[in-house]
Amino acid sequence: MLKNRMHESGGDRGGFVTQNKKQKEKTENKMKKQKQGFTLVEIMIVVMIIGLLAAIALPGFAKARQSSQENACINNLRQIDGAVDQYAIENNLVTGDPVPKANLVGNTSYIKKDPTCPVGGAAAYGAQAVGTDPTCGSYSATEHDATM
Repeated sequence: MLKNRMHESGGDRGGFVTQNKKQKEKTENKMKKQKQGFTLVEIMIVVMIIGLLAAIALPGFAKARQSSQENACINNLRQIDGAVDQYAIENNLVTGDPVPKANLVGNTSYIKKDPTCPVGGAAAYGAQAVGTDPTCGSYSATEHDATM
């Protein structure tokens, strides 16, 4: 008689299994709903970390930019100085003679393109005389003299 009741109701074990499956499905659905997005705290932590990394990196980028601009300016001054020396030798100029910039720059001259200072632009490099060091209006002469 006990066997018949279990068989008719689908068995005691079968009811337990279906009830267990339903609970498992409910908990899985809850977990899926909870994993759909980030919490505000998680987002704030990520933003804070990015801000911290930016605060560390930006001064280094600024210093590297300034250093590269100074190096570009120094190389331009060297190019101008070499062009003045070549012009002076070819035209038999002596120390102190002025060299117009128009005689140095051009397609058939010593410098094809007018060098521009990365900070001050084209006007930063002034007129040049034979035997004097070229100057730049954007940086002090002591900065250039130390590196030349």
